[in-house]
Amino acid sequence: MKKENTSSQSRSHPWLDRKLFWKISPAWLIVSLLMGVSLMLHLVNIGAIGDGNLYYTAAVKSMLQSWGNFFFAAAEPGGSVTVDKPPLGLWIEAIFAFIFGVNGFAVSLPNILAGVFSIPVLFHLVKKYFGSLAGITSGAIYIITPIILATDRNNTIDGMLVFTLLLAAWAFIKATDTGKLRYLLIGSVLVGLGFNIKMLQAYLVLPAFLLLFLLASKIGWGKRILYISIALLVILLVSLSWAVIVDLTPAEDRPYVGSSENNTVMELIMGHNGLARLFGKNRSGYPPQNTDGPGQPPANFPQNGLPPQNPPGLNGGQPPINQPPQGARPPQQAGGNPFNKETGSPGIFRLFQAPLGKEMSWLLPFALFGMVMLAFSAPMSLKNMSSTHKGIILWGGWMLTCLIFFSMADFFHAYYMIMLAPPLSALVGAGLSWFTDLEIGVQWKKGALVFALLLTLIFQVYLALEFISFTALFFLPIGIFIICAVVLLFTKKLRTSQMLSVLLFISVLLIPLWWTVQTVLIGNPHTGLPSAYAGESGGKMRPPNDNQGNPRQNALLDFLMVNTENSKYLVAVPNANTGAPFILATGRPVLYMGGFTGSDPVIDADGLRELVEAGDLRYIYYQNIGQEKDQMVKGWLRSSCQVIEEFSVRPETNQDQRGPQDQNAPVLFECD
Repeated sequence: MKKENTSSQSRSHPWLDRKLFWKISPAWLIVSLLMGVSLMLHLVNIGAIGDGNLYYTAAVKSMLQSWGNFFFAAAEPGGSVTVDKPPLGLWIEAIFAFIFGVNGFAVSLPNILAGVFSIPVLFHLVKKYFGSLAGITSGAIYIITPIILATDRNNTIDGMLVFTLLLAAWAFIKATDTGKLRYLLIGSVLVGLGFNIKMLQAYLVLPAFLLLFLLASKIGWGKRILYISIALLVILLVSLSWAVIVDLTPAEDRPYVGSSENNTVMELIMGHNGLARLFGKNRSGYPPQNTDGPGQPPANFPQNGLPPQNPPGLNGGQPPINQPPQGARPPQQAGGNPFNKETGSPGIFRLFQAPLGKEMSWLLPFALFGMVMLAFSAPMSLKNMSSTHKGIILWGGWMLTCLIFFSMADFFHAYYMIMLAPPLSALVGAGLSWFTDLEIGVQWKKGALVFALLLTLIFQVYLALEFISFTALFFLPIGIFIICAVVLLFTKKLRTSQMLSVLLFISVLLIPLWWTVQTVLIGNPHTGLPSAYAGESGGKMRPPNDNQGNPRQNALLDFLMVNTENSKYLVAVPNANTGAPFILATGRPVLYMGGFTGSDPVIDADGLRELVEAGDLRYIYYQNIGQEKDQMVKGWLRSSCQVIEEFSVRPETNQDQRGPQDQNAPVLFECD
């Protein structure tokens, strides 16, 4: 293979990089246009998000009621338990809600803005190593990656995390180029802030960032190691700053740390948000969200003791039905992990097949192929590393780390795939820029490009058929590809070859673009969490959460409001899934007895008795009393409280002889 100039300047485009009026280049004008398109896609059909993720939205409403709730990220206004995440992302959402009100759009707006402004940052970073064409392409790919639109149009906080990590990437690149510690410290602080958005998920980028500085910085090796050691210390200090303050606060002076085993943030970091992600959860899991609001039993509650896969969220968090259309293969399932229907089983091909592949993998074969070709396009030199190899270390390292983790991990959600969107977009853009640079190695590059795109198109058709039956959708990209590929391989004109190469590339963008549009217009109605379009089985998106049209719910809320005027808590509920709609409807404290999932030891029977005796609690509402594992709580409810018939589904048999279906019915207890 003939040696090529791999500097970023060799890929700069004379028209894209020239300065126009006010020193604005056409490249930045195109980036501005891409931002406009991104904003439009983020806002189309925005009403479908409803109240967003009810768990987080209720937490934001709770956080606005006191500084203590705000600092600790209390999940409910009474401050009984925290959200199972660090607070920074929720702090930002709370600020937006303070300005615009507590609603689905306001709490999702930070993520929408993060998604839009990620495009110019990504363009700048990719342009640094691969040129303007690569940067523009990466911005376009970022827009048409389905999981980006699905996640940003929701108040899950991953969009803000990705934006923060992109800013951190800028700082690490700057530190590598200049050898100055201050940029390394800026990047370290940003990674630490990312940790306080989503904990250990932020660290997935660290191997790539640190390796870039270690191998490509031009300062001495001793300084490199010293600076990295300082950077790691700063990352640790910033990351654990909030956790240490919370854990040093006496337990009686703060909420219970949600989803922790021992009421500490440090255990939450290592447990629920740490090792459990890789090796799975041994705790009770996730009961379903009440889609009809409080006062109605959740639909399709499992009778076998296994929880459905989805916590509360968009459109209520209903468990997936996963009924494939005729002619389409069902997503592969395995094992007893309730998240398998959402993420599939661990394995090397996990991201290349249903159900996870639809989120962001449509261009993954091209990105991987292009990364390999770029890596071997020139000799590697540590003394004078090329821009290409620096880019491969950064973006390739970021992507490979995430690919390995998510291929192995047992417990995560599909929207975590947003972590792969920046490196995927960058490598696709870099690959296209290199393949279309036909001044050197024209013939073999054209053949390699056709092969890479053919492989990608075949994969796209295969993946799409996992969710939909064969339709006319496939004819357009296949037809364009065949015509352009044949002409490209036989033409000898440079400009014609470059134009055909771009058209050939566009042909493999049509299916992911269509999938992204479907994600925006239809979504995935089987899950309350952000997820790409689920295919023909998904049907139409459910209407937004509407708490106004349910007479039973309204009657229950009116009853509780009237009869708890002198009580601290409106009601006690087993978990956040049941309680979040009460908070959004009333703004009153709602005691989450079991935290998010119902498995947290937030309060026991003695604690409930004390609250009742003090007049702070009068009513306890169970939608699934049969799922309560604390026998002391069950016994106390049955011996010390009475059932309010009007808002309960009473079994025909004796209360102590309830069957499984009876035990899953809604019951309102009055305790005095």
